[in-house]
Amino acid sequence: MSPKTAKKKAVARKDMSRLAWTWKEMKRNWVAYLMVAPYMLIFTCFTILPVVLSIVLSFTDFNLLQLPNIVWFDNYIRLFLDDDIFLIAAQNTLIFAAIVGPVSYFMSLLIAWFINELSPKIRAVVTLIFYAPSISGQVYLVWKTLFSSDSYGWANAWLMELGIISKEIAWFEDADYVMPLCIVVALWTSLGTAFLSFIAGLQGIDKAQYEAGAVDGIKNRWQELWYITLPNMKPQLMFGAVMAITNSFGFGGVVTALCGFPSVDYAAHTIVHHLEDYGSQRFEIGYSSTIAVVLFVVMIGANALVKKVLSKVGS
Repeated sequence: MSPKTAKKKAVARKDMSRLAWTWKEMKRNWVAYLMVAPYMLIFTCFTILPVVLSIVLSFTDFNLLQLPNIVWFDNYIRLFLDDDIFLIAAQNTLIFAAIVGPVSYFMSLLIAWFINELSPKIRAVVTLIFYAPSISGQVYLVWKTLFSSDSYGWANAWLMELGIISKEIAWFEDADYVMPLCIVVALWTSLGTAFLSFIAGLQGIDKAQYEAGAVDGIKNRWQELWYITLPNMKPQLMFGAVMAITNSFGFGGVVTALCGFPSVDYAAHTIVHHLEDYGSQRFEIGYSSTIAVVLFVVMIGANALVKKVLSKVGS
């Protein structure tokens, strides 16, 4: 679009209301809106409406059998003041998210950076090796076997053979070991979609920028990373951050697969588990919606914080 055309459009927009201008643009670009309509319909039905409905139900007492009864903020008061298990779940979730989220994010970035330096054939093989655990449906069987509670578990067998322990340790039934082991497994399976997006972002950077950077005074690879690589990867960095936050706050599947539901002494009980308990087993839909809304707000806040931090990259 030429500057002259853009100026005319700006003047025309000032002469009409925002709604009228929007409607005019929609009619002019109706083909584009028609093409995006299926996605917007699905997104609205399966994302926006459930979120809105969950917020509405969080102010009710609803059990799926009777009509919702409005209780206003009683569910929130109960959640924060009377539900001791929720406080344990919130603490476990924040600990897990604070460790797994940042560590998996930077680990994905650094490994992708390392793999990008390899030759194409070797790069493909190494990428598959690192990515495979995140897509394997039976990945937890490895850890269940490694940390089996009997003497046939590899960890127990090795420790007993070395004389470090005298009897078997019930790894996933002991509250002292549950959380650390779940964190390790979550990190091992964390190189997923974000990891691939980082590799794609690194591959898309124009090599001429590094040559220009060398002329402008960049002296080492770390300066290249900060001033050239990361600024060119901001879309991938943001996508990876969103995926890391989502996975770190929703890691309930890891605990359930390894420790059962609920975990021993609620040692690895999370907000997701609490939500599943009240929503899928007790059918207290109003109260479970309250838990979902709180988790949603926390994740939105974490995403906003990460976005603000990433905006300073390379500045």
